Amino acid sequence: MRVWWLSAGLALYCLAQSAVAGTLLIVGDSISAGFGLDTRQGWVSLLQTRLKDEGFDDQVVNASISGDTSAGGQARLPALLAAHKPSLVVLELGGNDGLRGQPPEQLQQNLASMIERSRASGAKVVLLGMRLPPNYGVRYTTAFAQVYEQLAAEKQVPLVPFFLEGVGGVPELMQADGIHPAQGAQQRLLENAWPAIKPLL
Repeated sequence: MRVWWLSAGLALYCLAQSAVAGTLLIVGDSISAGFGLDTRQGWVSLLQTRLKDEGFDDQVVNASISGDTSAGGQARLPALLAAHKPSLVVLELGGNDGLRGQPPEQLQQNLASMIERSRASGAKVVLLGMRLPPNYGVRYTTAFAQVYEQLAAEKQVPLVPFFLEGVGGVPELMQADGIHPAQGAQQRLLENAWPAIKPLL
């Protein structure tokens, strides 16, 4: 009888842990896809390791594509939500919109749609903000940065104002192209995102 009770208790514990565990869906561009790196070195892989180290059973699905824009992410999102049924969606998009000079209003509409779709599927959302180099002009770079701030306020989603804080513009932490973070920057990216992600697990 005691053996049966222990076995049943273990089964119930495992079932409870399985129910609590969720899926974290990362929808991003080359920054999260690990452009120029072994994907095992990227911040998303480091996130999976961090989750395990801190006792979380959640699994990370990296649906990031190099070169993707907010429009591309918006188009891909419904299928990703249906396939993975995430409990948390991390949006890291917009950099390519800005580099291509696309209207900030369009970026805001696309990200707003992604937030709403994610929530409608039952997922929480974290927004990783981006900023542009000053050579794009004060007016455009300011409007671009405000997209993330306004969305965070309107949609009440956690925001990392500048995901590349402490990395962007630091030569030793960037690849030769000056756009993509190097391997040595990946831990810093994780530390930038983790405070916004952890409370929602």
